[in-house]
Amino acid sequence: MSMNGLYNSRSEFDPGACRRGGLRVAKGAGTVDANTNTAAEEASMDARGGSRYDEVYARTARRRNMSAPDASGEADRLASAQGARSAQAAQIANIAARLERLPLTSYQKVIFAIIATAWFFDSMDLGALTFVLGSIKQTFQLSTAEVGLLSSLSFLGMFVGAASAGLLADRFGRAKVFQTSMIFWGLGSLACGLSSTVAMLGASRLLLGFGMGMEFPVAQSMVSEIIPAERRGRYIAYLEGFWPLGFIASGVLIYAVLSVADWHWVFILQAIPALFVLVIRRYLPESPRWLAAHGHSERAETVMQEIESKVAARLGGKALPAPRPQAVAAPARVDIATLFSGIYARRTTMLWMLWFFALLGFYGLTTWLGALLQAKGFPVTKSVFYTILISLAGIPGFLFSAWLVESWGRKGTLALNLIGGAVACYFYGGATDQTQLIVAGLCMQFFLFGMWSALYAYTPELYPTAVRATGTGFASAVGRIGSLIGPMVIGLILPTAGQSGVFALGAGAFVIAALAVLILGEETKGRTLEHISH
Repeated sequence: MSMNGLYNSRSEFDPGACRRGGLRVAKGAGTVDANTNTAAEEASMDARGGSRYDEVYARTARRRNMSAPDASGEADRLASAQGARSAQAAQIANIAARLERLPLTSYQKVIFAIIATAWFFDSMDLGALTFVLGSIKQTFQLSTAEVGLLSSLSFLGMFVGAASAGLLADRFGRAKVFQTSMIFWGLGSLACGLSSTVAMLGASRLLLGFGMGMEFPVAQSMVSEIIPAERRGRYIAYLEGFWPLGFIASGVLIYAVLSVADWHWVFILQAIPALFVLVIRRYLPESPRWLAAHGHSERAETVMQEIESKVAARLGGKALPAPRPQAVAAPARVDIATLFSGIYARRTTMLWMLWFFALLGFYGLTTWLGALLQAKGFPVTKSVFYTILISLAGIPGFLFSAWLVESWGRKGTLALNLIGGAVACYFYGGATDQTQLIVAGLCMQFFLFGMWSALYAYTPELYPTAVRATGTGFASAVGRIGSLIGPMVIGLILPTAGQSGVFALGAGAFVIAALAVLILGEETKGRTLEHISH
């Protein structure tokens, strides 16, 4: 394919020219001003013919001549900084336009598949505790409060992992942190399988949760920055769809393993997929948007050209569509404080409420689902089977949401799923027979997994690239506080409030999350990331 088929950004974007042009203007202006002032001062002193003011005037003129180079140097520095910011803004707009115009080919789909596969393995590890919690309780003879505490340790690790990963991914890049997260959760899962005491198991779950918490915000940011706006929400919703698939696969694996071995082997086997990090290291590129936003102009251009050439190759050498850059403001200083200032303060408030209450309800119920079924009289193997059956509704749930987020919008999809999940929770807690239990459970998982798809599509869109992973990570971390509290609270209130009280708590949490979205949220459907954030 000829290079004419690609978009040659260098012909339209030259950061060096911007900086050089700015310096010439600044230096020229400073020199003219200084020389003009000095000449005027000398002419004035000659005209006065050596009056008694000559000495004072001469000292003043000398001071002015000495300060002129300093003023000129400061003007040079200001012009240079402004030129650099303008050049960076031009490249951010350039990179974004070139990514947005790319047709969706097998190349981008392979990148998505790599990230989604890692997500799938991650969900298998986290979901495993739902199925083996009853067995662990029997092995170590734990009380309900102790079981709740053990479940919550994973979420404590996820809280720390999500908060730190966002900062690290915005500082060092998406790909490196994503790879590191897989190493942590792989080691954590292996340690769970080798645990001989409840204390060792708790520490291992903490490590496992840390790795999982690291992965979530980075994966969301990577997909949102690669996929064009018109399909971005749908593909992030698809990404979340690998969560119920991993959850179901975990249940099938455990159902098979528990018939021949104990729960230790479940975690040992689930540590093996961490080797997938070798595939990620080889095939996953760094985000060009992140590179441009952090001033790595040459590397951003190199990665962007590689992506364009691979997409063009998938199109059989056809010319790529012409990009249409949107104006982007020169980037100002961006840090954690950005999350709490300007338009982002309202977004952060909304997201933190949404994540906290949605995850409090979801994990509070899901973590205890197997144990609650056992409390209704189902044996361990049957409770695992029914949990898998109920989770199957998550597949059409996330597919429905993946379609709805692009056809209706993020806000409406989130609110619908949260309110639908609340209603289903209420009826699940009041089920009096097996049929009612399964029907209500299917409805509950349909809406709750749909909620996850919309939640993950919505969150990374609300922050600029420079702090996208940080904002997403902090929102996820706040959610992990909810998921940490949820299982513990349920473990405490279950003996007194019963199952109806437990599910009423979950329903109330979902209603509060829905109100936060409806009142404070804004719609992002069909808008580019740069348009949303500037």
